[in-house]
This record gives sequence, C-alpha cells and structure tokens, in this order.
Amino acid sequence: MKNQPLGGNEMPRFGGPTTFMRLPAAESAQGLDAAFIGIPMDIGTSHRPGTRFGPRQIRAESAMMRPYNMWTKAAPFDGLQVADIGDVPINTFDLKDSVNRITDYYDDVLKSDAIPMTMGGDHTLTYPVLRSIHKKHGPVALVHIDAHADINEHMFGEQIAHGTPFRRAYEDGLIVADKTYQIGLRGTGYGADDFDIARSWGFTVYHAEELWYKSLAPLMDEIRAAIGDTPVYLTFDIDSLDPACAPGTGTVEMGGLMTSQALEIVRGCKGLNLVGCDLVEVSPPYDPSGNTATIAANLLYEMLCVLPGVPYRT
Repeated sequence: MKNQPLGGNEMPRFGGPTTFMRLPAAESAQGLDAAFIGIPMDIGTSHRPGTRFGPRQIRAESAMMRPYNMWTKAAPFDGLQVADIGDVPINTFDLKDSVNRITDYYDDVLKSDAIPMTMGGDHTLTYPVLRSIHKKHGPVALVHIDAHADINEHMFGEQIAHGTPFRRAYEDGLIVADKTYQIGLRGTGYGADDFDIARSWGFTVYHAEELWYKSLAPLMDEIRAAIGDTPVYLTFDIDSLDPACAPGTGTVEMGGLMTSQALEIVRGCKGLNLVGCDLVEVSPPYDPSGNTATIAANLLYEMLCVLPGVPYRT
C-alpha cells in the first residue's frame, strides 16, 4: 500500500497535517520514490522578500488537491511511494553557508533513489541542489521556466544569489548547455545582449513574446525529442507566469505565461528522465488571495504526475 494524501471526506481540508497534499511525513527519503522538500529561504533575493514563507504556504494551499489527475489520468500515488520529508534547516543569517547546507542535505536525500520535489524559497537554491544532482547523475539537461535568465556574473559583488544560479551551474559543468532550455524570459535588461549570453553558451532561449497566444505542446514535443534519455532537471520560477495569475513573487514582470501554458510545459515533460524538480519564488506576503501558492501547489502535483513510473488510469 502506497502512501495516500489524507482525503477531504476523512478530515476537513482546513485540518489535518500541514504536509504537501496532507501526505504522511517522513524523517528521510529512504524507501521513497519521490520526496517533497521545503527550502524556506529568501536571503538570496534582490528585491521583495518573503519566499522564506513559500513552502509553508504551498503546503497549506495544497490541502485542497485530490490524488487523481482528471485530464491526464495520472495516478501518482498508485505507483510511487511519496512523502513530505520537511524543510532544509538553512542558516538565515548566511547565504553561502545555507548553500552548503542545501547541498549536504540533498547529498543525503540522493543516497536513496527518491526524486526530490523542492518547494522554494528563492531561486538561489537550484544551484546547490544541482551540485548534488551532478554527483549522482552527472551533467543534466535543464528545463528552466522563468521571467529572468538568472545568469548574472555577480550581484552586489556576490557570485551566489537568486540571479546567478545558471551561470554558476554552467561554469561548474552541472548542466548540458545544448540541452538547456529557458522558457518565458521577458522584461527589461541591463544590456541589449542580456539573453544572448546564454545562447552563446549553447542554451536555447524562448522569449515570452514568442509564446503569446500559442499552445506550448508543440514546443515541448521538440524539447522532449532533443533531450532524449538524458537525465533532466525541471526548475519553475513562479514569476514566469503573468502577474495577473501569480502576483505573489518578488520580481514580477508583465506579459508572462498563462497557467494553461504552464500546464502544457509541465505535462509536456512526460517521458523525460526527470531526476529532480523545483518550484521557487512564491512570496506569500504579496499573495493575499493565496492564488499564487495554489498555482504553485498544483504545478508541483503536475510535476509529480510526469515522473517516471507513474501509472495512468482510464
């Protein structure tokens, strides 16, 4: 018998455990196929704070969700052993120490065969997670959904912050450059070539404007074919969505993706060899309705639904 989310007819959805989808809590990833993990951190942010509260709010809003995907027919809890293993104990006074703590924590998680499903937290966290992923899987393909490229050389003289993770990942050889896809980039920049720097490394970059009013299913067909069997990491910054959909984040940009496109992207990852996923930059203080965290929780569930080994029911 696999772990199941606590149902709404067994306990009111405003009660019960404060885990993701009210799943059982576990002390470690041992014996799990997928593990939900929170990284309550905002000390890498450069503008509005609050993402330290992201994992807690995502968990709270996930209480409304049910186990079966009524469109794709995915039944993740029928085939995978899943639990919430809590939060990484970051050092809220020291970003560099926190980055090392995250890597150490994920090194331990990845001793098992569990796929880490991370709730952020600011986007700095993806870099230390990728360092651990690299130790187990080598360089990975990357599907990166974001309003920003996050390839700054430095921020305020610091090499580690939420605007630098993918430059550091590229420099450290953690990702396969010609199998790295950045989707939804937009807004203003410091130079006309801001998004071209990553292209010069081999990244494929899709501006949000290219994607307006389009289904992204064909795009994901192309990405899936290009990545093939290469292990792949999926990182989703909630600010990739238009602020009309997801205002609760630190660095909003107008003209973003719609939630239907976000679903197409995540569902389009079905068939990829996913070895880890994250959803970052949810800032509850700027999310008074809770809608941003609700969308984030649903996207994390959709990520779970496309992991290898998930059965489908008709």
